[in-house]
Amino acid sequence: MTVLNIAMVGSDDLAKSIAKATDQRDVHTYVHKESGADGPRILSIIRPAKLPERIRPFFNALCAARVGLVEVNAIDANFGEVLVGYASAGISKGIIVINPPNGEWIDEEQVKGFFAQAGLSSWMQCSADGIEIRNALYDLMNDISGELESAKSESLVVPIDQHFNVKGIGLVAIGYVQSGSISVHDELLLQPAEGPGTVKSLQVMDDDVNEAVAGDRVGIALRNTKEDHLTGGSLVIHPAIEDKNKGISIPLCLDKHEKSTLELDISPFQKRVLVVGDIVHASVDLQFVVGRVESLDSGLEIAWESPLYIRKENPPAVIIAQLDSKPRILGSAKLTRLA
Repeated sequence: MTVLNIAMVGSDDLAKSIAKATDQRDVHTYVHKESGADGPRILSIIRPAKLPERIRPFFNALCAARVGLVEVNAIDANFGEVLVGYASAGISKGIIVINPPNGEWIDEEQVKGFFAQAGLSSWMQCSADGIEIRNALYDLMNDISGELESAKSESLVVPIDQHFNVKGIGLVAIGYVQSGSISVHDELLLQPAEGPGTVKSLQVMDDDVNEAVAGDRVGIALRNTKEDHLTGGSLVIHPAIEDKNKGISIPLCLDKHEKSTLELDISPFQKRVLVVGDIVHASVDLQFVVGRVESLDSGLEIAWESPLYIRKENPPAVIIAQLDSKPRILGSAKLTRLA
């Protein structure tokens, strides 16, 4: 089964013309499933609710997605911020749907110009026809099939966005597998609590499975885990392995940052310049961590209010934001751990 996660900014009506609505929380989700030569192929649309009022669900959608979809209803400040978000998340492939309100008009060349200025020139345009968009998304799935497959062989990282107790099952954690694979009976480590856990059972698309891989939205029934080990932004990984007899040494796949140097790639739409004492937010793998600029002497140094965990292998772009800026997103950053 191959899954393509799509971060969408647009209307519920357009999303429903492409896929079936499945969940309505901070992000609305829609799923379409087709049979392919190598098994089922699934489009999973993740649409943040209450944008632009609330930006964190947008960040969460960007963290989980591989491609984007934007329905353009107007060219305004909100539209510009959305483009900055996709560019900062490194989502270089996507679909543009220009769909002005009745009686209004939007200049297509102007829209394409803004996408190019944001660094999204490779995005393609489609009409507002759901079937056309669906076919274009499957084409994008084919384009990045190698990337989707290689992510399955990386170290396990599952950011958790929901957890609850289920009668007869116990503690269940739900999230998107960002990289790697997870199997029944796997031993786990939950960060930042550093709590242990064992996989009792797994569900993907409401089906019991023995394994979930990168791209899947998975429900993990946990054994030997305390509920307070799971918080907003918890990350499920495999524990380190040290076996001197067998000569095996596998470290944790995440680096814990309490202070970092940032190599910041500022958005072309952002005019604000950071100064010592400024407060910023970092978004990566569903974490949303507050930091303060401590120094600019030998690079941009940030001290984090709580630890920020960064993948050692193929780390994703870290979105840096200031919630009192316009646009709120400053750009993306590569982090080097100082402490």
